[in-house]
Amino acid sequence: MNEIRNSLSRHARILTRWSLLASLLAVVVIMLGAWTRLVDAGLGCPDWPGCYGFLTVPHDEARMAIANARFPETPVEVEKGWPEMIHRYAAGALGLVVFGLAAFAFRHRREGLPFRLPLFIAFFIVLQGAFGMWTVTLKLWPQVVALHLLGGFTTLSMLVLLTLRLRGKQQQAAAGVVQTRPAERNRFRPWLYGGLALVVMQIALGAWTAANYAAVACTDLPTCQGEWWPADMDFAHGFDVTQHVGPNYLGGQLTADGRVAIHVTHRLGAMILLAYFTVFLALLWRRAKQTSMVRHVQLVAVVLAAQIVLGLANIVFHIPLAVAVAHNAMGAGLLLAVINLLWRFHQQGLPQPVGATHTTTIEREVTA
Repeated sequence: MNEIRNSLSRHARILTRWSLLASLLAVVVIMLGAWTRLVDAGLGCPDWPGCYGFLTVPHDEARMAIANARFPETPVEVEKGWPEMIHRYAAGALGLVVFGLAAFAFRHRREGLPFRLPLFIAFFIVLQGAFGMWTVTLKLWPQVVALHLLGGFTTLSMLVLLTLRLRGKQQQAAAGVVQTRPAERNRFRPWLYGGLALVVMQIALGAWTAANYAAVACTDLPTCQGEWWPADMDFAHGFDVTQHVGPNYLGGQLTADGRVAIHVTHRLGAMILLAYFTVFLALLWRRAKQTSMVRHVQLVAVVLAAQIVLGLANIVFHIPLAVAVAHNAMGAGLLLAVINLLWRFHQQGLPQPVGATHTTTIEREVTA
C-alpha cells in the first residue's frame, strides 16, 4: 500500500506541475487573444491554420507576392499578421500540453489520478480550436467570436480546477489520509454559486461587448453620452444573435444605438456584481475572520476591486491597449478567484475559528 501511495504522490506531483503550466499558458493565450482583437488583427491572416498558406507571416517580396495572389481581396499586412500567428502558436502549444496531460492521466488512472477531467479538457481544446478556425473563416461573426472568448475562459477554469484537485490528491497521498466532503451545509453555499453565475454572465456580456466593438460606445462616466439612460438604446438590435453580419465583421456592423445598449448592459452587470459581492464578502468576512479561509475571501475582494478600476480606466482613458488587455486578464482572475473560494469552501465546509475543537473535515487513516 505504501508503494501505491508513493506512486500516486509522485505522479500527482508531476501532473500538478504540468496542469499549473497549462493554466499559466491558458492565461497567456487569453491575453494574446485580447491583444489580437484590440489591434484589429483578427483577420491578419485570412486562412487557417497557416497565414496566406505559409507557416509564418510572409514578409519578403517573393512570399508577399504569392500571398497577395492567393488572397487578392486581403493584401498582406505584416503588422497585423504577427499578432494573429503568435496567438495561434501559443494556442497550439497549449493544446500540446493539454494532450500530454490527458495521456499521462489516462496512463496512470489505476493509481487514482483523475483522468476524466483531463480527457474532457483535451476534447474541449479540439472544440476551441474549431471555434478559432471559424472565427477566421466566418470573418469574425460576433456569435462565434463571443463563444470563442467564453471557450478560452472555460478552458482556463477547467485547468485550474484540475490543478486544485491534483493538489488535493497529492496532499492526501503524502499524508496517508482520505479527506471526505463535509456533510455540513449552510447559508453561504447558495451565495457562492449565485456569485459564480453572476461572474459568468458578466464575462459573457464582456465577450459580446468585445465581439460587437461596443466598448467605445460610451466614453463618459458616470453617464453615457451625457445621459443616465440614453433614450435611443436599441436592445433588440444589440442582442440579436441572428443578426446578418455580411461578408466581414471587422469593426462591427451594429448601429450606434445597438452598441450603446450592449455597453450600458455591461455597465449595469458590473454594478450588480459589485453590489452582490460587497454584501456577500462582508457577511463571509465576519464568519471567516481568524480562519484560514480569510485569505481566499480577501483574494476575491482584491481582484474584484482591481477589475472595477480597470473597467473604469478603460472608459476614462478611451480603451488604452495595456489597460484593455489587463481588463481581460483580470476578468479571468476574478473567475478563478471565485472558483478557488468555492472549491475551498466545498472542501472545508463552514469556516471555524482558529483553535476551535470542532472540524468539518473528516479524515480516516488508510490501512497499509
